[in-house]
Amino acid sequence: MKSDTPPEHYSSSLHPKLPPASGAPAPSTTFQGPDLPPPPTTSVPYPPGPGNSPPAGQTEPPAASSSIHTPAQTSGGQFHDDLDSPIIPSRLRKKGRGWSAVFNPKVKRVLDVSLVHTLKHESIVCCVRFSADGEYLATGCFRTAQIYDTTTGIKTCVFADESAGEAGDMYIRSVCFSPDGKYLATGAEDKQIRIWDIEKKCIHKVFDGHRQEIYSLDFSSDGKLLVSGSGDATVRIWGMVDGSSRVLTIHDVDPIYNDAGITSVAISPNDRLALADSLASPNNQLVATGSLDTVVRIWDIGTGMLIESLRGHRDSIYSVAFTPNGKGLVSGSLDKTLKYWDISGLVTKHKEQAVKGKKSSQCIMNFLGHTDYVLSVAVSHDDQWIVSGSKDCGVQFWDSHTGTMQCVLQGFKNSGTKFNF
Repeated sequence: MKSDTPPEHYSSSLHPKLPPASGAPAPSTTFQGPDLPPPPTTSVPYPPGPGNSPPAGQTEPPAASSSIHTPAQTSGGQFHDDLDSPIIPSRLRKKGRGWSAVFNPKVKRVLDVSLVHTLKHESIVCCVRFSADGEYLATGCFRTAQIYDTTTGIKTCVFADESAGEAGDMYIRSVCFSPDGKYLATGAEDKQIRIWDIEKKCIHKVFDGHRQEIYSLDFSSDGKLLVSGSGDATVRIWGMVDGSSRVLTIHDVDPIYNDAGITSVAISPNDRLALADSLASPNNQLVATGSLDTVVRIWDIGTGMLIESLRGHRDSIYSVAFTPNGKGLVSGSLDKTLKYWDISGLVTKHKEQAVKGKKSSQCIMNFLGHTDYVLSVAVSHDDQWIVSGSKDCGVQFWDSHTGTMQCVLQGFKNSGTKFNF
């Protein structure tokens, strides 16, 4: 993938007479930026939050029942109410040009952070994703996806499909490298998934089937499957070889929110699961989804069966991520919190013990500290850190074992972009 030549703007050759769009329009005013899905149906104001009132005749949604799960540990993280406060000693504050990091004075500082690159874009960046080897970073924005060399910060290429219609916004909402680094999958507002051949710099495949925008993509660890989540409230599992598609449909939509649009998908890390004890699916993997109706759902990727629905968030879920051993799951929500779910009970010797309706998983930690919607979560490969991005323009690092916040990064001037390690 590395190249010594200057980056080029690559387009599909389906309709070369149509030039790629230059520049981007102002984001739509019907919702708060392209990083947020469009509003659900009129049953609930969107996005829910402070200052928004329910429509006439409708009451506020009740707090999620705590009886479903055992009491969770609640982290303390609101040390940074005033990041410029003189109370915070200089040894716990690090500043650079246009950014700062503040470390929690209540815990031992064991992490250091420095700004390596600032990657300029011509439009709003909706999503970012590292390659498996960490050598490249992909970003999605208006009509284009970019790949950067993480060592040099140089843009190596830009992908744009010239056959895409010119009308309306067409933001790239999700990007994902294949495990071998040969392909980049992009999901867009035009409801299509494009698989780009990075070396040949052209479209390899197009997956068409979703009826609304594509918000999230994830490859299986062997690269044979691609999972997509869409605002149409379905998950699709695509075969990378034959282009086959299996649809997972939600039938237990939360009646209060009445919209189960999928905002995030994640496949469990197959190589880290205890395979002898895992569910008896063909590839021993699970798919987790986050939805607008506040529910985290876990599916058997082999059978397509819904195994468990996790309830506890009080607002729409925007991001889910498995821990490296596959036995934990982290979710981020518009309720301004993260939750850590113990799903080790799903790894069982007897598949019949993990059926829909069995509440074997529980929330064991709540992460409190963000002051606005949590839009993205990720877990480091060594399972030491959980990282969250928020509409409060901060990125926070949390100890994955204790739930305590280590530090908060500031420097963004807009909502947190979706990111993954």
